[in-house]
Formats: sequence, structure tokens, C-alpha cells
Amino acid sequence: MQKETPQIDYAALADSIKAWGKALGFQAVGISDTHLDEAETHLLRWLADGHHGAMDYMAKHGVKRARPAELVPGTLRVISLRMNYAPARAKDARQVLAQGEQAFVSRYALGRDYHKVLRNRLEKLARQIRAEVDCQCRVFTDSAPVLEVALAQKAHLGWRGKHTLLLSREQGSAFFLGEIFIDLPLPVDTPQDNHCGTCQTCIEVCPTQAIIAPYRVDARRCISYLTIELTGSIPVELRPLIGNRIYGCDDCQLFCPWNRFAQTSDEPDFAVRNGLDDVTLVELFTWDEAAFHARLEGSAIHRIGHEQWLRNIAVALGNAPPAPEISAALQARMNHPSALVREHVAWAQTRHQ
Repeated sequence: MQKETPQIDYAALADSIKAWGKALGFQAVGISDTHLDEAETHLLRWLADGHHGAMDYMAKHGVKRARPAELVPGTLRVISLRMNYAPARAKDARQVLAQGEQAFVSRYALGRDYHKVLRNRLEKLARQIRAEVDCQCRVFTDSAPVLEVALAQKAHLGWRGKHTLLLSREQGSAFFLGEIFIDLPLPVDTPQDNHCGTCQTCIEVCPTQAIIAPYRVDARRCISYLTIELTGSIPVELRPLIGNRIYGCDDCQLFCPWNRFAQTSDEPDFAVRNGLDDVTLVELFTWDEAAFHARLEGSAIHRIGHEQWLRNIAVALGNAPPAPEISAALQARMNHPSALVREHVAWAQTRHQ
């Protein structure tokens, strides 16, 4: 006699998955289908306009980014998850930005590399799901061509803000996103409505005016792109606008009204490391390559490398208030082996003449 396949209560399973996710430290869990036609149209237009800059990987996989079932054959649903990252004990970001001699590091990068933290938790959840039911699932943490904001909005985790990041009425935007692609027909959540209204604060406060229209960002002008993704010379006309931001930029989030609801994280891995929330540019500029690797290994910052690190700090020093210690720090690096570093140091020195 043929053995009957047990019936699966998908609604109960979905409830269990959400409970398991929250037990693993995620603040919200939602489920969506795989249809991203509108997001695909937006992506193709963005690429055609060249707004991805030197991020060739954004175009490498073509429309697979918007078609989960092509990226992972058999995918029927996507489980999206949110995890808060703002450190509970970090110096106020606006205070750091207002002190030109201080180094501003995007709040998400003050602790351990989030890719490792999220992947570990997502894998645990995937194992728990597999232990409950026979299925195929694959996890993603900004590590593959996935339109995570569009998926998270469909899964009721928030809505796409005019700065293109996900926003939540309960928790602002200070969180990471992760996904699990799964081949089960789980019940889906209702997509989140947009609550930006007529507000354009993020567009108005962007230091480089990278948000060229609501929901459209020209990455080539974005400080996060310039300090992280761009490996060559930073355009001269944009350097003065970078201020003291040496890794990323949070302005569009810091001044967003919804982020008055942002919550801090009690996740130990996201706690501030190496005092990066309250440190001078001069101090960081003295780190040699060995110190850079020793102190930042395991951090998201580590992947940009020491040369790019010095390039970024040189620009910030050029924007800093004049001081003898800043001139001395630049002088000490003017003959650095890297042409890229020397170029940006020379530019910074002209700003203090």
C-alpha cells in the first residue's frame, strides 16, 4: 500500500515560522509571493539611466533580481525578516556630524559585520523549518541579487521610502533585512501601505543631492557609494560635500520623521567596537595597514581595505576645521606608496592652505 503524504497546515506553519524568527532575534517576519513586476520595471530603468555607477554586479544577473523563482528554481514564497541594528550605547550621530574633526561611521557598521550575524540566524531558522517539514529553502543576506526592499514591503514589513530604504511605522529604518526563499505555498501577508505622504525631508537633507526624485537615487552621487563601493578617485566636486563621513552616510535616515520611532538593538554583535562612534579623524588616519586589519577584521568596514580607508579619511580631513594636528597628519601621509592616497591627501592639504 502506498504511504499517504501527510497534509501540511500551511497557515499554522507560517505562524510557527514567524514565532521561531522572533525567538532568534528578528523583530518582524513576513511572507510574500514572488511577483515583482513593478520593481523589475524600476530596476531596469535605474540600470538604463546608469545610476548604479561602477556597481556592475547590479546588472550582472539581469532580471533574476526581480524573479526569485529564476534565481532559485522552485521558489514559491519569500520569508522576509527584519533585525534592528542601532547600538544602544553610541554617541549621538548628529553630534558627531556637527564636529568636523570627528569621524562619522554609518551606524550599521559600528559593530560586527551584519552579513555574518544575519546569515547565522537565518540558517538556524531554515534548519528549524526543514526539521518540521520536507522542503527546500535558501537564505540571503544582501549576498545575492535579491530585491529585498520590494519583497519586504510585500511581506508587510514596511514600505519603500522616498530614499528607497524600507520604513516601518513602528521602528523607522534602522534595521537589516534578510530573506529565505522556500518552495512551499505558505499564506502571504498583505503588502504594506506607503506612509511618506508629502514629506521630502530625505531629499532635502541629502548632502550630495543623490536622491534626484522620490524613490530614485543616483548612486554615483551617494556618499555611501563614494566611500564604500567606489574604489577609485572620488570626484573632486563631491569631496567638500562629504564632510566628515568616512564610511557611509545616514542623513536620509537620521532626519526622517519616522525614525523618531527607531529602536536600539540589544544584539551584542552590533555593539560599538574600537570606539568608532566617538573618535577623531587624526587618530584613525594614523592606523597603519596592520592596525587596520587587526582592529577591523570581522567588521563591514574591513572589506574596503586600508587604501580606501585612508582615501576617505583624507577627504574628511580636508573638510575639517583647520588645526595643527590635522596639517601634521596630512603631511605624514603625503608620500604614501598609494597614488590614490597621495592624490586625496594633496587635495586635503590645499584646503588648509
